[in-house]
Amino acid sequence: MSNPLRSLLEEPRPSVPPVRVWRDWALLAVVTVSAVLEGVLREDLPLPVLSVVLTLGLAPLLLWRRTHPLAVVATAFGVTTIVDIGLIASDAPALDMYTMVYLLLLPYALFRWGSGREAVAGLAIILVPATMALVVSWTGVGDAIGGVAVLMSAFALGWAVRSQHGARERRMEQVKSEERVLLARELHDTVAHHVSAIAVQAQAGRALAATSPSSPLEALEVIEVEASRALAEMRAMVRVLRNAAPADYAPQPGVADLERLSGASPAGPRVEVRVSGDLAALPAAIDAAVFRIAQEAVTNALRHARNATLVDVRVTGGQSAVSLAVRDDGDTRPGDPAPDAGFGLAGMVERALLLGGTCQAGPCPGGGWAVSATLPRQVSA
Repeated sequence: MSNPLRSLLEEPRPSVPPVRVWRDWALLAVVTVSAVLEGVLREDLPLPVLSVVLTLGLAPLLLWRRTHPLAVVATAFGVTTIVDIGLIASDAPALDMYTMVYLLLLPYALFRWGSGREAVAGLAIILVPATMALVVSWTGVGDAIGGVAVLMSAFALGWAVRSQHGARERRMEQVKSEERVLLARELHDTVAHHVSAIAVQAQAGRALAATSPSSPLEALEVIEVEASRALAEMRAMVRVLRNAAPADYAPQPGVADLERLSGASPAGPRVEVRVSGDLAALPAAIDAAVFRIAQEAVTNALRHARNATLVDVRVTGGQSAVSLAVRDDGDTRPGDPAPDAGFGLAGMVERALLLGGTCQAGPCPGGGWAVSATLPRQVSA
């Protein structure tokens, strides 16, 4: 078996498709009304009762085209094949219902939502009535080429959309993986700092033991604190690290560096940064995450907020958590689609989740776009 065919057969189904959405019911309603109107108003329709009944009987299959693409294709094209064979045997005219063009959505859904094996099996099923229609209702080479082109376009469009969404999902996973590696790097820096402090205190206690009997005890107290912090950070690092070995370790900006965002866009919206509450002694991972999320949110606002004049950044430190809110005063209203902010926000959401917090974005009731995040003061082990 050739590699391309083996790859096709081994292709799994995409991520879980939407079961039924309002557009499916709207589509079913349009098909139903169109079929009834065509059956009543079209004077040249052969076998109008059978045509309308068949069209309406197969229309509900549209509701399951994503979740059961092969079963839907087999049912729809199997029934139409049986009906066509019966009409040919009885010398009756072939069905010619314009509304049945909706059947093209089924091969599209097959290649969009089905597995590789389902796509191959469904293609074989579809080719039977398609070949039969070409042979029985032959009207010339031009019409045959046009019909084949339309059918192949449905296949190609389904596969193209599937590939595009697959590439986006892979890119999303790559962004999340990169965020995990970066977080692990920051945690590594923190652990290294604590271990260095332990080594320094141990050396100092040993050096001063002869002249100052209390020095070893003080050093042990510091070592105990630093070791506890290092252990907590190491546990967190092991939890988020995913088979990555960061090579370069550079200091990461944190809450103290938020003011640099104020000058992010001299010619664009004004960026105001306000910091309040207790933000001292934050773990390095939390400290860096606050800056990264704020930076990403400000960047997105400067790029995508329509007619914005102000980007407000607020960071508040509480007893158990740190809250971050970034809001612009652009023209975005509730119900507007999310701006195309790329994959940066997805990485920030992943970072917040890994640290035991939350991060979300959406339009504000009074206009504008807001990004809010809540991070714990301590990294969960």
